[in-house]
Amino acid sequence: MAVQEILERAGLQVYLVNARGTRNVPGRKSDVQESQWLMKLHTYGLLRDSFHPPEQICAVRTIWRQRDRLVKEAGREVQQMQKALTTMNVQLANAISDVSGVTGQAIIRAILQGQRDPRQLAKLRDRRIAASEEEIAHSLEGNWREDILFELQQVVDSYDFHQTQIVACDVQLQRYLSVLPARSLPDAGERSSPDAPTGKPKKQRRHKLPKNQPAFDLAAELQRTMGVDMTTIDGIDVMTTQVILSELGPDFTSSFPTEDAFASWLELAPRRDVSGGKVIRQQSRKSNNRVANALRMAAQSLWRSDSYLGARYRHFKARLGGQKAVKAMARYLACLVYRLLTKGQAYVDRGAAYFEHKRTERELLALQRKAAELGMRVVTVS
Repeated sequence: MAVQEILERAGLQVYLVNARGTRNVPGRKSDVQESQWLMKLHTYGLLRDSFHPPEQICAVRTIWRQRDRLVKEAGREVQQMQKALTTMNVQLANAISDVSGVTGQAIIRAILQGQRDPRQLAKLRDRRIAASEEEIAHSLEGNWREDILFELQQVVDSYDFHQTQIVACDVQLQRYLSVLPARSLPDAGERSSPDAPTGKPKKQRRHKLPKNQPAFDLAAELQRTMGVDMTTIDGIDVMTTQVILSELGPDFTSSFPTEDAFASWLELAPRRDVSGGKVIRQQSRKSNNRVANALRMAAQSLWRSDSYLGARYRHFKARLGGQKAVKAMARYLACLVYRLLTKGQAYVDRGAAYFEHKRTERELLALQRKAAELGMRVVTVS
């Protein structure tokens, strides 16, 4: 990476090539022969440059990845808090769902300050907690071991430190996002398509802010820099959009000319070896692409969605199975993201009923073709 930056600053065009495409070196392999072979491949135009975002996006990517690591570390510390309480037979997790919330943290910090009375600890209950004070007090009857309390104090201090680091990352992230130029698309608006739903307009969805979302208005910054509101796509939230921006930038059309090329780069397209017009081998590659993982998680969230995408995912899952359905739906989401960022058209959710109607039409056409081949005719009964 250091050599690449020096060469680019000197005005040279640097190709960062995947070694998978250059591993077939003829003859006995050596550094000299390999460099000559690479030069010959590049002369013939057979080397493909890997994608690397602009310098401003690299800064955003660094901060976002660091913040993601801090969030994961804080999550492990929350698990350690729950383990320490369970070791002392304090079953607080049975009364409240999240020990890192307002009630859980207030009770844990009161325990570390010396409070042992379950009734007094239960009074720290937040009014939004479903469990009553009696249930919380009953779950706080345990044996207070000094060694476990010391461990719990260490974990809480580490958790507070990581929360401070996350806040610092949010400040830096906001500063980097504010200097990114605003992106405007000429035809950003609702798509005028004959397939669009008719009747009452769909109500605006109210997104619940995730617990680990940055404190500033991240959604507004993302819409300004990307030119479109990607949360209109069901399953894609603000955090998923931020992953796409930090890894790819607001405009990647020059690197991915088509949506199929974009899906292939994400390793969401099947890898097929074709010989004589026949598929002789098809296998998937392992990939740690962060954008692809975010889209897979977005696809899994559509299982209970009453939307067109939710119905499509359930259809994939019934026909292909779990893992293949997630990959197929993630690829479809990637295509929608590409269309939004390139064409500037707002996504229109057609609803689950529209998908079921179109599927019924396809099945009816298939039955009519089959009946025609057998010399029969399908008659619909109203």
